[in-house]
Order: sequence, then C-alpha cells, then structure tokens
Amino acid sequence: MKAAGATAGRPAAPEPVRPAELTIAGANQASWADLQAIFGTTGPAGHCYCQYFKVRDRDWRSLTDQQRRDLFRQQTNCGSAQARATTGLVAYLGSEPVGWVAVEPRTAYPRLLRTRTAWSGRDEDKSDDSVWAVTCFVVRKGYRRRGISYALAAATVDFARTSGARAIEAYPMEPEPGKEIIWGELYVGARQIFAAAGFAEVSHPSPRRAVMRIEFGN
Repeated sequence: MKAAGATAGRPAAPEPVRPAELTIAGANQASWADLQAIFGTTGPAGHCYCQYFKVRDRDWRSLTDQQRRDLFRQQTNCGSAQARATTGLVAYLGSEPVGWVAVEPRTAYPRLLRTRTAWSGRDEDKSDDSVWAVTCFVVRKGYRRRGISYALAAATVDFARTSGARAIEAYPMEPEPGKEIIWGELYVGARQIFAAAGFAEVSHPSPRRAVMRIEFGN
C-alpha cells in the first residue's frame, strides 16, 4: 500500500511539527553545540553563520569560515543565560535544536542598511534602532519543510515587542510565476511565513523581494 501523501517515486511528505511541540528561546540560552548542530559546516549556512548582513562588504570575503563562526558565537552570547543581549532565537523539538532565526535591531545589520531592495520607495531614518529586522532562517537538515520556520517567524514578533521594538520588518523572497526558489535563497524566509505571523507588505522593490512589517504602536 502506498504511504499517505506519497507519489510514485517520491517519499511521503514529512509530518508537520505543531508549534506547541517546539520550545523557542533566545540564542543566549542555547549552547554552542546546539547552534553548531543547526548550522553545520557545509552549505550556505555552514559557511556564512549568519554574518552576511552583519559585516561590511569589504570585510565579507576576507573572513574565513572559522572567523565567521567565532563572530557568531560572540554575537549570540550562547551559553550565557544571564546575558542582556543576543542576536536570535533557537527552536527545540524536545531536546533537539532544530532551527534558528536572526532578529535584533535593524541597525545591527550594516549591509542591510545599504541594500537597495530594502529601501526602495521608502524614506525613513535608517539609524532608528527601535525598528527590528528578521534577516535569516536556518532549519536543521532532517527537519526542513515541517513548519518550523513558521513558528520561528511568529516568535520574533513577541521577542521584538517585549524587547522594546516599535516595529519589526522582514525581507522575504517571493517566487516569480513559473520559477522556483532554491533552498539556499530562502534564508531570508518566504512571504507566506511572515504573512501567517501577521506581517503586512509595505513595499515590493523587485519581482522576487517584498518588505513586510508589523507596527507595534508603542
């Protein structure tokens, strides 16, 4: 008998993870081993370690993979539960670390502040650190396409709000008709993930890029 959801030549789709099954915490609550388990050492995540928007253009190519990992470890304050600042959230399924999302004040991302598609058609103060940004998702291999990014996106909203943000925004990809987005391009998240979390589009600077935002009104 064919498994439910399976098609000829393809395995059944993985069971989705319910949000209630996940525990999401600040990255300072995670261990370095937990973060390494999520990012790995290969593929885009294993080479970037969430540094693409964190370092200036001129420094990006000069950094080694190990230097990027060292920077990430410092930025997260992982293993320091009492740290007053961190740079993202980590999702756990039981005791297994399964996902990461980068979220902090927009001013923490120097390259983002100079990315044209993030600012096209908008006129606002780039130095306003009360606006937070969601810039990167990483879901651990073996747990992808199970809804973990949806739960992480939703968690960024409360995290930013309780941290004093007046707004939070994201820069998701949207596929063009007839074209697909490859996994490595989806590190910024897909539009539907943010729509489900309550973000609304504020601009659409390119066919494949939207800017989405929530205003907290505080």
